[in-house]
Amino acid sequence: NGLVLVKNPHLDLMEEDVLYHLDLGTKTHNLPAMFGDIKFVCVGGSPNRMRAFAQFMQRELGLAAAGEDVADICAGSDRYAMYRAGPVLSISHGMGIPSISIMLHELIKLLHHAKCRDVTIIRIGTSGGLGIEAGSVVITDTAVDSSFQPRFEQVVLGDVVVRGTELDKDLAEELLACSRDIPDFPTLIGHTMCTYDFYEGQGRLDGALCSFSSEKKLEYLRRAYEAGVRNIEMESTAFAALCGLCGLKGESCRFHLL
Repeated sequence: NGLVLVKNPHLDLMEEDVLYHLDLGTKTHNLPAMFGDIKFVCVGGSPNRMRAFAQFMQRELGLAAAGEDVADICAGSDRYAMYRAGPVLSISHGMGIPSISIMLHELIKLLHHAKCRDVTIIRIGTSGGLGIEAGSVVITDTAVDSSFQPRFEQVVLGDVVVRGTELDKDLAEELLACSRDIPDFPTLIGHTMCTYDFYEGQGRLDGALCSFSSEKKLEYLRRAYEAGVRNIEMESTAFAALCGLCGLKGESCRFHLL
């Protein structure tokens, strides 16, 4: 029926669900009134970028008066920033799997409590490209881990839980078709590799630690490219797993800077 799912029977036993890191709650806020008509959610790492994106959407949708700004719905928290432009919600998620995971748990519960239907969620931002032209946009078909496997592994109460990481293929093709109207940004579909670290985990030679040679780095990146990886970042496996399990139509689009 298009509703956003939660898979936690304990929520039904709670008198109030406090979305602590978003500064929202089921008793303190009327979530259906505030968010019930949301159809699109765009998430990205930086609060400033997501504010700028919300302002852009206001202009595109004809919702902004001259000089009008967007308000941070999560202003009472210093963890994330959330802005709204009509049916579009724009939220920051920070850097790395732990940060995006916390935000997604609370965002998914928010959409569920608000009784939102047929929601599409798109992660936007930057990444490191692999074997592609600078300035390209990579639309993720499948998120893979550092071993190039389509999985998200998480330790839960001492047990390793493995979840799938495929994203919505139809949405990926739809976004690729839209990109043809914007010739300035070469766009392609490919695998996105998710790592737990910005430096050694992504083969960078300029961190405080480096335990490998430049030759070993290049060999690893060659194998990644042959496995279908076209960009590298630090959130995609968690994003894909949570969206898939909770019935969210999700996709990731990353701009390759260098």
